[in-house]
Amino acid sequence: MIYPALFAVLILVRFVLARAPELRDQFYWVVLAGLFVFSAFRLEVGCDWWGYYKHFSLQYDLQMADALVRRDPLWWVLVQTIGALGLSYPWLNVASSALFFGGIHILARTQPDRLGFLILLYPVLILNMPMSGIRQAAAIGLLAAAFVSFQRGNPLSYALRVVIGAGFHSSTAAFLLLVPLVGKSHPRLRLFSTAILLVPGLVLLTTGQDAQLAISRYVNTGVDAQGALYRAGMLFLTGLLFVLALRKPWTQTFPPDRRLVGFGALMMLATLPLASLSSVIGDRLGYFLVPLQAIILARLPFLPLGSARPILSALPYLALLLMLSVWALRSFHFGYCYLPYDTWLFGLPDRYRSPL
Repeated sequence: MIYPALFAVLILVRFVLARAPELRDQFYWVVLAGLFVFSAFRLEVGCDWWGYYKHFSLQYDLQMADALVRRDPLWWVLVQTIGALGLSYPWLNVASSALFFGGIHILARTQPDRLGFLILLYPVLILNMPMSGIRQAAAIGLLAAAFVSFQRGNPLSYALRVVIGAGFHSSTAAFLLLVPLVGKSHPRLRLFSTAILLVPGLVLLTTGQDAQLAISRYVNTGVDAQGALYRAGMLFLTGLLFVLALRKPWTQTFPPDRRLVGFGALMMLATLPLASLSSVIGDRLGYFLVPLQAIILARLPFLPLGSARPILSALPYLALLLMLSVWALRSFHFGYCYLPYDTWLFGLPDRYRSPL
């Protein structure tokens, strides 16, 4: 099957190039371009293909002013812009993938193993977001770029990128709670500022219109996200590994971003209980944390972990390959959404050349 086979090839390439960092960085560009094309130019692949097709069809009866007053206004502005340019629906997927992979690339440039980081995103984040949930994919790209602003201690840039991301997917706004943690202010001042924002922030996130809509749709309604507990479980285990075993060696080896990754690990620990309450809500928030999870897992070969390092370094790739293989082979949901893979790279079908 194409999806596990592609992941297996990527893993093999990563391990072949384990001792060739320069060649590994060069091959990163090949994989980045390949995954972008694989995602952006898919045809009728992904669980949300037809849902976003309906989104796109709405823009024929709307004006740009209508887009600006809708929920997630930047998403609707993008939809309206694609239509105004005379482009058809599949180009919306190209635009979303460009935002996603552009943001991921900004974050990957800060990694000692950018190829490993990108490969670890494939089985969960790339297959589920730019290849399906394209609105959240665009927001995740902006948030990935915001994480770089966090690493560099730039709170204004971080907040701006999060706000732009929230214009595509409102749940991104939850990460504004981390603004007081950005920069080099006194630890007690950061803690005090976070405490001030935390209570009203949580109240807003849990009682606001978007939160109430999500709760009414997904809490105690029988609506579930397929595989959410498995994905949340992987995040939980990554967060637990960091808190129990990696925090000290990480501080010694990668001190500049220990704060970002440390708080990310704590949020990962919360995804499993949240997914137990509502698999959809927990899953949606969990996807935002997958880039931080990939940062942790891709840097395992660079941490002073003694004799356990080779095993720990290989384990995430093998575990994700197993999870993807089981998902692809045993899930009716996967077969319905992702098979067969098709592309319009060599020609767009006539049914997509004119409005509905």
